[in-house]
Amino acid sequence: MMAADAPTMEVVVVNYRTAALTVDCLASLAGEVAASPGLRVTIVDNDSGDGSADVIAAAINARGWSRWAMLVRAPFNGGFAYGNNIALRAALARASPPDLFWLLNPDTRVLPGAALALAGFCERHPQAGIVGSALLLEDGSPWPFAFRFHTAASEFERGAALGPVSRLLAGHVVLREMGDRAAKVDWVSGASMVVRRDVFETIALLDESYFLYYEETDLCLRARRAGWASWYMPGAIVLHLAGQSTGLTGAKAQRGRVPGYWFASRRRYFEKNHGRAYAAAADLFWLAGHMLGTIRRVWSGKDRPPPRFVADFLRHSALLPGRAARVG
Repeated sequence: MMAADAPTMEVVVVNYRTAALTVDCLASLAGEVAASPGLRVTIVDNDSGDGSADVIAAAINARGWSRWAMLVRAPFNGGFAYGNNIALRAALARASPPDLFWLLNPDTRVLPGAALALAGFCERHPQAGIVGSALLLEDGSPWPFAFRFHTAASEFERGAALGPVSRLLAGHVVLREMGDRAAKVDWVSGASMVVRRDVFETIALLDESYFLYYEETDLCLRARRAGWASWYMPGAIVLHLAGQSTGLTGAKAQRGRVPGYWFASRRRYFEKNHGRAYAAAADLFWLAGHMLGTIRRVWSGKDRPPPRFVADFLRHSALLPGRAARVG
């Protein structure tokens, strides 16, 4: 059991048409609540329009979870940051707001002891503003990664996707393989990240200009600039059925056209945090890398980009005049 003065924690889950996954996520949190009396859960239904909210509400009532879980219905689907912020604002306005916020994807299952491990780590490391858990894939295999911040060099490496280029720019590769010890990182996956209340009170909430993707990267960068560290903490483990909500990530990711909001979020991140000129340079670096990598892709016939990817990239590029549209 948590000590009386241990950090209190609010779990926030944003659902959009993933009712069954959300209910399973809540079921995995039931044991965490029993071990952590200060744990509460808020589910925000982002105006799913498919009956998801009713299914989740019925499960909360039928399974006796109403003591620690509540459902909030958003008036419209404003994206990931928007949905999380609904719960964050309400919790921060309480007379006794929680010390920690655990942002969880609905397509996650929390393994026993994760909440205690994350809260304990934050208690021992007061400068840890953001902490990401270890993640397992659907088959139970580890996904031991955190991330480096995006740069023009990392865009060249990602565009090229060539072994020699990746080895040359190893210090700029965004995906960073982690070991079995906690370590400071640039940013962690928004699928399972704990944010200290003081961070939100210092740098404000998630930026709702991002509909989906890059909002957690932006948050970690703003926290870094305000003096907070982000950590990867493998002692807390969460199963992540990656891509179930969007179909853009994970082993079963769809190979369809990438939605406009991904490109808009990418452009927003670079322009907001580094300026228009740097964003344009990052686009040029990606295009140069992509042209280099195309030679290998044509030769091998493998790893082709999604349909119309380059055309969509250019359409949202900072190289073109005007602002990238925010696409929902």
